[in-house]
Amino acid sequence: MSKDSLINNLIEQGYLKTLRIIEAFRKIDRADFVPGKFKSLAYEDVPLPIGEGQTISQPLTVAFMLELLRPEAGDKILDVGYGSGWTSSLLAEVVGDTGYVYAIERIPELCEFGRGNIEKYGFLSSGRVECLCGDGTKGWSEKAPFDKILAGASAKELPQAWKEQLKIGGRIVAPIEWSIWLFVKKSETEFEEIEHPGFSFVPLISLP
Repeated sequence: MSKDSLINNLIEQGYLKTLRIIEAFRKIDRADFVPGKFKSLAYEDVPLPIGEGQTISQPLTVAFMLELLRPEAGDKILDVGYGSGWTSSLLAEVVGDTGYVYAIERIPELCEFGRGNIEKYGFLSSGRVECLCGDGTKGWSEKAPFDKILAGASAKELPQAWKEQLKIGGRIVAPIEWSIWLFVKKSETEFEEIEHPGFSFVPLISLP
């Protein structure tokens, strides 16, 4: 399958809808984030191994989550579990040169792998993306508050730190167990919660 056919399929199936997100999918090439031996599968709609027991997510799932997140130009976004760097780079393309993406990854080997991939697009040197190797469940308080928070690994429950570090009106899209959840912050203590079941993710792990 080619990149264009993958993207066109996601549009036809209704997973990709928003022009800025579609343009990001076209510009940020998934093949740049896949280990060499899997590059021939980069445009297949499947998750692929990136080492250390982790995966680059299925394109359908990433499209679904980004559409739920509704990233916009100028947003400040926290990306938890950046892994290959693909979602961070997609987000960086969407938020543009007035936005920022703060990406956290706990596995040192993937921290470096993802950083190298993100910099293929110059996002680190331009300052549009900052990466932290650490515990994503704690968020990134120094950079808070965030307009949006995206997580790429499945938690048992939503970390309190994410709720506290989100602006009122902000959105969190995160896997919990076997569902993707959307949380919209209505006030300091109130969240609207919407569940979308039927997904599979690697577990979200907090560091000791």
